Amino acid sequence: MKLDVLAAGEIYVDLIMSGSGPLPRPGEEWIAQEFTREPGGGAVITALALARLGERVGIAGAVGADDSDWLRTQLARAGIDVSGVLSLDGARTGTTVAISNGSDRSFFTHVGANREAKAAIAASTAASRHLHWAAPADVALLEIFRAQGMSISLDVGYPHADARCLAALPLVDIFLPNELEASRLTGESEPEGMLAALHRAGAREVALKLGARGAAMIINGRFVHTEPPSVQTIDTTGAGDCFNAGFLHAWLRGDPPELCLRMGNVCGAFSTRALGGIAGFPTPEEIACLMK
Repeated sequence: MKLDVLAAGEIYVDLIMSGSGPLPRPGEEWIAQEFTREPGGGAVITALALARLGERVGIAGAVGADDSDWLRTQLARAGIDVSGVLSLDGARTGTTVAISNGSDRSFFTHVGANREAKAAIAASTAASRHLHWAAPADVALLEIFRAQGMSISLDVGYPHADARCLAALPLVDIFLPNELEASRLTGESEPEGMLAALHRAGAREVALKLGARGAAMIINGRFVHTEPPSVQTIDTTGAGDCFNAGFLHAWLRGDPPELCLRMGNVCGAFSTRALGGIAGFPTPEEIACLMK
């Protein structure tokens, strides 16, 4: 069966702790009030959210044999095709420790088996109408997927917002950076300037994530900014990836760009209501009510 979306990128085990007060400085201890362990990484959280929205989704990436069974089981239970997940003997699964106080967060990451993510993605045989690439940009691989007739969305993450990302923009249908990534790529300090610079660099469409201030696009030459719904934030882990899922769900069914932004805002904002990347994701009833 052909997938709606193949999410390709880095796969992690997320160890997430949350509490209150300032995040710790070197030498300090911070006592977490809550803790959870769940599948993580941009490709995974976006895939989990898309599956909740009813899309047929697959994952392509690499994990270590140590956590392979647990990760595959968690993803398969969510209805995700895991045939593209490569398990590597002798490698450790990528792991991120995230600490969040509701208003800010810090990450400590071991890349692990994700060093082989591109090999796993290249080996994927899943047929899909759309590719969501959540990894360092790779022009050669993106050209292969483009030649297969897939539309492509791109979210590289802050460490990989670099020249490789800029070179890949002409191959991409929708680019989904956050404000820090867009500023790093363009040298601009204001959202409108960032969007204009990314379009000049070859991006076809850009949905710029602005955190608690919502999201923005340039639509038919006009700067459009949409605010998110108000929620009580517990943990912002994965909020950008849940925005991606909401935006792409609307974009793939052909909704107007303004509605795509609204859908992304709803999914991203509501995901912050609970600890972890996906636990707070809105129900279909909440989405229908908020989108009215």
